[in-house]
Amino acid sequence: MFGFKHPKTWEVFEIVERPGLIIIKNPFTSIGQRYWTVKCLEEYSKKPNKTNIDTLNLVPENKEWWEMCQNNNNVLLLKKLRWVTLGYHHNWDTKVYNEQDKGKFPKDLTDMTVFVASTLGYTNFNPEAAIINYYHMDSTLSGHTDHSEKDLEAPLFSFSFGQTAIFLLGGKSKDDKPTPVFLRSGDIVVMSKESRLAYHGVPKILQIDSRYWDPIDENDLCYIGKDYRDVVNICKDESLWKPFGNYLSHSRININVRQVLSRGQKRLNSENAEEVT
Repeated sequence: MFGFKHPKTWEVFEIVERPGLIIIKNPFTSIGQRYWTVKCLEEYSKKPNKTNIDTLNLVPENKEWWEMCQNNNNVLLLKKLRWVTLGYHHNWDTKVYNEQDKGKFPKDLTDMTVFVASTLGYTNFNPEAAIINYYHMDSTLSGHTDHSEKDLEAPLFSFSFGQTAIFLLGGKSKDDKPTPVFLRSGDIVVMSKESRLAYHGVPKILQIDSRYWDPIDENDLCYIGKDYRDVVNICKDESLWKPFGNYLSHSRININVRQVLSRGQKRLNSENAEEVT
């Protein structure tokens, strides 16, 4: 139901010189790639999830971004969306999570990430926050570290769809020479151990000819929960899928999922201190 090929067929690699950096080479079926693309563009971009365009007054309260882009063929508005936050909302200024600033984390994204985590042996991972980045051909992501979470021992999971990115992973200092990796559509990156706090970034997006989300196999998803059927129907109908495929042909979507709380911790209080059972 998560749109994966059988785990026994997955190609899993670890970069030896970057301990804890694990790459799974596109384990998704074509419909799986389509499913998460539709979710990121049409559903996860909806309120009350937070986006970078919330303060720009480009989308009226009674409208949704993806709907407006399609109804008016609004290419300019389509390119305005750069990020969405789910669950505990990332504060771009303070880099601190707040218990009063969080939304409901999507169940399907929880289930999918937990499945990947448990398949790799991370049996206690609990998805609690996500940032979805929307890249276009001129987009970059400067070198940074992800250190806002309470439990920095928990891995970070990153899922990519669309155009190819050059991903750089360095060390604990910006002076460390980074290791470059191609991330293609469907690839999964896990940052754990030493790589969890390493500097990383995306200096360039590359245009590719391969469309990893085509063609589809009707048998890709044998079990479809009733909550997901509408999305899967979009994935299977080429006319409904077309605007999503057009988006992927000149953009990249990246979902990175984090565990915010330490094991056994139930919530953050207003001062960001622990409250444990």
